[in-house]
Amino acid sequence: MKIPNRQEHPRRTSYIIAEYTVNEGTHRDVIKNIGAGGLFIKTSRKVSLGQAIALEFPLFQFDKSIKSTGRVIRRDHDGFAVEFDEPLDALVFENGDFPKIVHESDRASQNQKRSKK
Repeated sequence: MKIPNRQEHPRRTSYIIAEYTVNEGTHRDVIKNIGAGGLFIKTSRKVSLGQAIALEFPLFQFDKSIKSTGRVIRRDHDGFAVEFDEPLDALVFENGDFPKIVHESDRASQNQKRSKK
């Protein structure tokens, strides 16, 4: 029996801007942590539990987005947790190493490098 809100896959702290669509509309907020099975979005928006969500966000490169769907499984004053409909295979641990993911602070340094060229 699956225990509600129990993470099957490890999560990693992140700072990635995601665009997502829920019953309340389409929004952009920050992914606070992410793993193969789900993520947590930091926001003050109130979203309904159990509803479907469609997400799009960069994961390994800023110019290539991941599109995924899931359900809102938990919410608190900091935001809400999403369980993906299908695990993101690219985020499954291999040999104990978590794949390198993008971080919004990296975007500034990437843009600086491009402007120097």
